[in-house]
Amino acid sequence: MRSEWVARRSNDRVKTQMLYARAGVVTEEIAFVAKRENVDPELVRDEVARGRLVIPANVAHTNLEPMGIGIALSCKVNANIGNSAVTSRIEEELAKLQVSLKYGADTVMDLSTGGNIDGIRAEIIKASPVPIGTVPIYQVVQDVKSIAKMTVDDLLGMIEHQAKQGVDYMTLHAGVLRHLLPTVQHRITGIVSRGGSLMAQWMIENGQENPLFTHWDAVLDICARYDVTISAGDGLRPGCLADASDEAQFGELKVLGELTKRAWEKNVQVMIEGPGHVPFDQIAMNIEKERVLCHEAPFYVLGPLVTDIAPGYDHITSAIGATMAGYAGASMLCYVTPKEHLGLPNVEDVRNGLIAYKIAAHAADVARHRPGARDRDDALSRARYAFDWNEQFRLSLDPERAREYHDETLPDAYFKSAEFCAMCGPKFCSMKINRVVEEYNKSEAQRARLPMAPTTAEARTAGGPTVT
Repeated sequence: MRSEWVARRSNDRVKTQMLYARAGVVTEEIAFVAKRENVDPELVRDEVARGRLVIPANVAHTNLEPMGIGIALSCKVNANIGNSAVTSRIEEELAKLQVSLKYGADTVMDLSTGGNIDGIRAEIIKASPVPIGTVPIYQVVQDVKSIAKMTVDDLLGMIEHQAKQGVDYMTLHAGVLRHLLPTVQHRITGIVSRGGSLMAQWMIENGQENPLFTHWDAVLDICARYDVTISAGDGLRPGCLADASDEAQFGELKVLGELTKRAWEKNVQVMIEGPGHVPFDQIAMNIEKERVLCHEAPFYVLGPLVTDIAPGYDHITSAIGATMAGYAGASMLCYVTPKEHLGLPNVEDVRNGLIAYKIAAHAADVARHRPGARDRDDALSRARYAFDWNEQFRLSLDPERAREYHDETLPDAYFKSAEFCAMCGPKFCSMKINRVVEEYNKSEAQRARLPMAPTTAEARTAGGPTVT
């Protein structure tokens, strides 16, 4: 389907969603996003036109099912996959992709730094209906072996190469400038972004300014040809609570805001990457800072982690921060797995990290009162009160895990009809006991001849919105 959409625009020199939106055109991609989000196509078009919403949709990614990232839409979740220098297998990365898709990842980033990066990415793009993101400098370093030997042509050539492959958005650390390097000297953890640290090393060893910054127009020309969305990388993001919200972080953010305006002048879509470790009470301020400095471009945050003391559980510490970030206005949350800071995530880590972040994004949508956000919660609550176990499982974010925990301690004979679980048993189930309260209230109302609100069971029978 999308190949036909792209073919109709093949003669256009610039093919970005922003260009068409600014011309008043509702593209097929815009219409697709509007339908899946249950909003007006004109709203999506206008938000893309002003830069407050992006649709990462490389013209070469023809099996893509377009999705939007912006404050006017539901909060999105990204899953990171990719190999490392320690392990490198296409099969494992494809398994991670499938788990990411199964549990609802809205985008997936291939952060491969090991061998066969091209082969892995080609297979991931081929198999993925969701947008794929990358960090081009990782592959450049693998090719040139030493970051000091990287040339401008190497970097620009890799951006174009990955664009031709069909990469929908790229993390580019263009805001890490030489004058900002001294501002990290006080930090406990220094520069924790891999891309940011590589760029800093290149500038130091070559005595030159960041080549992404000095050749920004050339980068934009490539992105405009393929409609690659720029994910402006936060190379100076804080790596611990003590380093959060400092001069380095906000100095880079200001540069990214300036580069965003230049990108919009060439109709290139941009989202801004956000910090990784931030005390809970500083998260809303960070979101507002980005909104002002970066002209309301969508904010894409990693976490943020709200404590530094839980290695092995950082999918939880970060999901707490991610919920606040989504509520405060972040448009997409980058998941963190239990292996963060410890090792390369496996398939089960991807599952756990993604479920934690789907919870965070959903909680943010409910808190922001997005239309229909709570429908699934209410439907599951009705099923819970009715002891409809299968419906509860169906509506769960992770049906297999919910069923597994239920069946672990409750005999199979009780599975379909038991009006209790193993927590309370038949005598102590509060919802079963509440039937007595319902009948009492109903009889009292009838005795007094007063109008009676429907019981929970009656309300359930009447039904709420159908949730699929």
